[in-house]
Amino acid sequence: MSQNARGRGLASPAAIVLAVGGLYVGQSIISGVTFTALPSVLREQGVSLDDIGMTYLAVLPWVLKFSWAPALERFRLPENGPSRSRSIVLIGGLISASGLVLAGLISPTNIWPIMATFMVIAFAASTVDIACDGHAVESLHQRHHGWANSAQVGGAYLGAAIGSGLFLLLVAQVEWAWAMISMAVLLSLLGLPFLLSPSSKPEAARLQRPSVTNALRRVEMRKGLVLAAFYAASQKWGLFMLGPFLIDAGVDLGSLGTINGAGGMIVGFGCAIAGGACVRAWGSRGIMILALILQTVALSGLGLAAWTGNTTQSLLIPLALASSSGIMAIGFVGLYARFMELSDPRQGGVDFTLFQCTDALVSMIGGVGSGWIAQHFGYGACFGAAAAFTALTLPVVVLLGQRPPSLSEENGISHSSGAVARQL
Repeated sequence: MSQNARGRGLASPAAIVLAVGGLYVGQSIISGVTFTALPSVLREQGVSLDDIGMTYLAVLPWVLKFSWAPALERFRLPENGPSRSRSIVLIGGLISASGLVLAGLISPTNIWPIMATFMVIAFAASTVDIACDGHAVESLHQRHHGWANSAQVGGAYLGAAIGSGLFLLLVAQVEWAWAMISMAVLLSLLGLPFLLSPSSKPEAARLQRPSVTNALRRVEMRKGLVLAAFYAASQKWGLFMLGPFLIDAGVDLGSLGTINGAGGMIVGFGCAIAGGACVRAWGSRGIMILALILQTVALSGLGLAAWTGNTTQSLLIPLALASSSGIMAIGFVGLYARFMELSDPRQGGVDFTLFQCTDALVSMIGGVGSGWIAQHFGYGACFGAAAAFTALTLPVVVLLGQRPPSLSEENGISHSSGAVARQL
């Protein structure tokens, strides 16, 4: 960073990555509680797999956030003056934390009230995510994107480890309500680095009006959306019933919490950092292809274990950790690197949101569908079908995963927006 940038109080790349990383951890705590811990708690209390699958409807705000992303991005980036990212993060964080406290007062088996609460939390968290992604895209030069991708995926696994691992341990020790309150407090603390970071004011007026139409006009953006749909489905669909499968295989909540917590944090975070280094060295397409091959093998192993029914936990648990933490972490670092390459920094919140909405849409479909398949055809069919789809995704990644032209070449603009990016 230049002396001039420091004099104006602009944040360094490391400070930006740290600040957005805290938000990613917080958002993933919410996801971990909703999509991993809650299904496991419900299964332990005897709730049917059909009803457990319905919990994935809470992903709906993440699917639909593209509909309010342009308006939010226009509010966040006024034509003149500093961005309003911190205001959005503050309001959204307060709503999310309050929602977690409210959820603690509701019995988890009271499906529809608990789901309504988590829908509100998801709406607030997804709105914060729009501002966070847009801030990262516009504030970091392309050479720092690898660190941002590692913060995204590493933060996601750290947050998921807390939300699905530590949370389950707390539920086992201090009951549901206090566990939820603990998550609310932690979520508030994680947002402080972003809220306390210095704001920035670009030297030039913002001339482009952010919109979905601007994004969809670009051919590379449309190809990226197809890539996002196939890749997210291939990596996620087979793992939605992993928690209930382990519960039915005899793993108790405390042990599952340890697996998702300590195991997921160490394996997922470590592989995210390694994935970031690999992407910087070899590019994102090769890393995504490698992850698909490994995930196909892992899902096939889980399917075989479910069919035979006699696999020991000493083999099942490492296989589950590899598929849900290690392989996914490496693969999604590559995918998010592609997302950042394709996002226009003049409307980064909109473009990145479109990719994430596509991810969330296929995740919702897979969550509900996986519950139905597992309930009516068994876990073996669920994992086996996912392994087959993962293998079929390989040619899609080969064709659509080529590195696109940079936006500076495509649009004749600097990849990073305004005076902030020019100083990083």
